[in-house]
Parts: sequence; C-alpha cells; structure tokens
Amino acid sequence: MTSSIHYEDRELEDERLELTGKEAMYWLGPNVTFRGCTVVLGVGGRQLVPMWGRFIDCTIIAKREIVNRWFTSMRFEGCRFEGRFSGVGFGQRVGVDRWWEHGGIENCDFAEARLDQCSFHGCDMKTIRVPTWPCFTILEPLKHGPELVSVPWPGDFFPVILEGVNREREDTAAVTIYAPAEAKRSGATLEAFREAVERFDFIVR
Repeated sequence: MTSSIHYEDRELEDERLELTGKEAMYWLGPNVTFRGCTVVLGVGGRQLVPMWGRFIDCTIIAKREIVNRWFTSMRFEGCRFEGRFSGVGFGQRVGVDRWWEHGGIENCDFAEARLDQCSFHGCDMKTIRVPTWPCFTILEPLKHGPELVSVPWPGDFFPVILEGVNREREDTAAVTIYAPAEAKRSGATLEAFREAVERFDFIVR
C-alpha cells in the first residue's frame, strides 16, 4: 500500500532526509523550506511530487536517476547536486507551472552531477556551476539559435528549435546534455560531438 509523506508548512534545518521508500509518495510542499539539509532522492516518476518551497544551502543527491521532473516551482539557493538527472527543469517558467512564482535557482553547483537534456529557466547562469565534458551546456539557445543551426551537427542531433509549437522558450537560460547519451540517440560518435561543441564559445564543456 502506498503511503503519502508530506513536507509542508514547515522549515527543516541540518537534517538528512532519505526519500527512498519503495511504497511511498513524497510531496515537497507547499510552503516548505529545507535549510542546510542533505536530501537523498531514491524514487522517481510519480513518487516524487515537487509543489513549492525552498532549498537553501542543501546537498541534493539523486540515488537513482531522476527523469522528466520539473522543479521549476521550487527555489534552490546555494545548493549542491550529485547523481543523474535526465529531462529535468530548474529555475522559473513564468506563467507555466501552477506555482511558478515560487521557482528559481541561483548560486548552485552541478559539477558532481550528470545532466542530460536538462534545462535552466529565468536564471543567471553565471551563478550556476554546470558539469564539464562529457556534459556540455548550451547557453541562451534561442539567442544563439541562428549560429547553432547554421552549421552541421553529428548524426540527427538538432541543437535548438526556432519555430513552431516546440520553439525553444524565451526564458531558457541554458540546456545541458550528456554527450555519450546524445551520441547514442543521434547515431554519432562521442568525438564528433566534442569537435562540434568546441566550435562555439557559448557552449560550456
């Protein structure tokens, strides 16, 4: 039987939280603050429900890969991330998420994390430390879109969509991709991706 665990309407400080129960559903918020905590995420999918709250000076460890979650109604300040994140969004998407006004990210460190197809929204990437190669981060993809699409890319990889319903959002500050995974998806080599991203000074690697 699934049990619901709610972190809401309170502040937790200097605690280690293990969100790892196989039969549990974890609700983050509303109105929760984690301060100086270590938060271990060991569940995925529907078992983890970000509502709204703040993580301040926390260490967030993905014990198992976190896939296709939007954390854009949560605010992260001075946090450090470890583990694997795929298709995860951070920051603030104005008018999109139910509690978008609570979202944000600043002064955070992803150097020890593996990010693949993860996006950052409405934030200053100068305050965000992203993982280095074999991850690469495209800064301001919409702004640099004409440059990105003016050159060939390995396999069937396409770095940004500039038109149509899937057009990249104006507030997308950066997108981080794990090159080995993209090489496999695109039918290209890792070396080809490295050569491709080295052409641009707005791609962090």
